[in-house]
Amino acid sequence: MAYKIERRKTDLTPYVYICEESGVMKLEGESYHENVFEFFREIKEWLAEYLKTDFDSFTFDCELVYFNSSTVKILLGMLLDMDNSKNCDKITVNWITTKNNRIIIECGEDFEEDLDNLTFNLITN
Repeated sequence: MAYKIERRKTDLTPYVYICEESGVMKLEGESYHENVFEFFREIKEWLAEYLKTDFDSFTFDCELVYFNSSTVKILLGMLLDMDNSKNCDKITVNWITTKNNRIIIECGEDFEEDLDNLTFNLITN
């Protein structure tokens, strides 16, 4: 059975949706939990295994409006894992934010500079 998870957002953690069958992962909201590493542990473990498989396509929609420095480390690690995977050419990252959220835009621009192989779309609404 394909991996699937859906977590509701809280005041400190983002909405999380992953559907392995459709090749989709989505984060939405805010992420500044005290133990962000524990929050993302299962997601990172799943992603590491998933990236070893042969999939047709994978889309990561990241629509976080605020996150702490620990979350930045987690996100960068996941993006670099995607960028270095054997299927990196099948991966699309949609970094979604509003036009007036300069911090998130700049973070997306910084991430994009560190990635060589992924399709990275910076989308501002």
